[in-house]
Amino acid sequence: MRADGPRRGMGPGVGPPDGGWGWVVLAACFVVTGFAYGFPKAVSVFFRSLMRDFGAGYSDTAWVSSIMLAMLYGTGPVSSILVTRFGCRPVMLAGGLLAAAGMILASFARRLLELYLTAGVLTGLGLALNFQPSLIMLGLYFERRRPLANGLAAAGSPVFLCALSPLGQVLLERFGWRGGFLLFGGLLLHCCACGAVMRPSPPGPGPRPRADCAEDTSGDAPGAVEADGARRNLHETPPSGRARRRLLEVAVCTDRAFIVYVVTKFLMALGLFVPAILLVNYAKDAGVPDADAAFLLSIVGFVDIVARPACGALAGLPRLRPHVPYLFSLALLANGLTDLGSARARSYGALVAFCVVFGLSYGTVGALQFEVLMAAVGAPRFPSALGLVLLVEAVAVLIGPPSAGHLVDALKNYEIIFYLAGSEVALAGVFMAMATCCLRHQSHSLEASAGAATGGAASDTEDSEERGSLQALEMLTPKAGAGELKVDVESGPGQESV
Repeated sequence: MRADGPRRGMGPGVGPPDGGWGWVVLAACFVVTGFAYGFPKAVSVFFRSLMRDFGAGYSDTAWVSSIMLAMLYGTGPVSSILVTRFGCRPVMLAGGLLAAAGMILASFARRLLELYLTAGVLTGLGLALNFQPSLIMLGLYFERRRPLANGLAAAGSPVFLCALSPLGQVLLERFGWRGGFLLFGGLLLHCCACGAVMRPSPPGPGPRPRADCAEDTSGDAPGAVEADGARRNLHETPPSGRARRRLLEVAVCTDRAFIVYVVTKFLMALGLFVPAILLVNYAKDAGVPDADAAFLLSIVGFVDIVARPACGALAGLPRLRPHVPYLFSLALLANGLTDLGSARARSYGALVAFCVVFGLSYGTVGALQFEVLMAAVGAPRFPSALGLVLLVEAVAVLIGPPSAGHLVDALKNYEIIFYLAGSEVALAGVFMAMATCCLRHQSHSLEASAGAATGGAASDTEDSEERGSLQALEMLTPKAGAGELKVDVESGPGQESV
């Protein structure tokens, strides 16, 4: 990292501050996460006006949000390269300017293509250049309280979603969609302020692990490897090593823990967002009034707001933190089973119960997903790992929800969609739990065999040392024995004569 990476020259007994300026960084991450996840959905408030002014259909207009999300997820590797090359703070400042410029230019658009390029590409890229560096800096400022920090930062998504949508409606009614886009562009300039507070991580009082400890845990499953030892290597990298640092650590793809996480995220992204997207139309199809159907999403949002920080605090407990991957798997399994169990829910009470359970499991997944990745790959490889994960997730997001929409149009049946989505998410949870268990068991077996080999080598060394000492004694003993024998022989007759 450059200007805003960890300071070099920090001793091995120095750790993240876990507080102090880190709380300011956490607040900035809260805002950035809220914009990244809430803004593409809040723009949908303007779709009816765009359809009327441009004479386009809903699917054509919806491409604005789709392109924005595709840029947010798909440009992950680009963001990783820029962060490695220039550092977090400059990338976030540039991203805030791009995001704001995209919405401001979109307010002057005359064709849908211009909206795609401005609000879609520019704003989406700007949000991506803010989102990923903020998570990286959060991992550098927090270690002991990192699960809680991740949970609080993730809570920005439902909070901003609940705030930006009504705000967009007010702006649309007072200033039209062009004025709303212009004011939203000014609002996105707050991302620059968030980037400005991402100053270098100062030395903290926490202890650092020894190098041998970091090496011993390198083969553990997700959640078993802590970022301490890895971050220590990043802190102590000499200036001469900067030129040898790769812009994108593609070698992380060979890490088995990372592969397990990527497969889990792909399966999860195929079905996790589908129920939330189809929930309102599903409720209307079941005979629920429009206002009550729209309120179901608010229930999910409010439960999500509470679930994310609460789950982050729970995962930070000393007894639970080593088992965070299993907690993540349990949340995925609960989410999938909730979809399966509510596929035939037709009453409003059953739908409300579904929203509460879905919001709890959805919030738990959102709070733990990046904590599991941080613990699996470590701090130096986290930028590259996050970029690659977001790229894979972009592919899944472009496959899952659109396929569900086409199936609904073809079959006119929401039940099958809920079954498919729930099966995919539950399968992701089962795979994560089983793969984590296998990796940890294999790691413990390797440690046991390494310990046995070390003990055998030590005993062989002791035996060789004993043999060496015996040989040395044998080389010395004949001389002394001959002298003693000569004395005895000479003294024997004298004693007999006496």
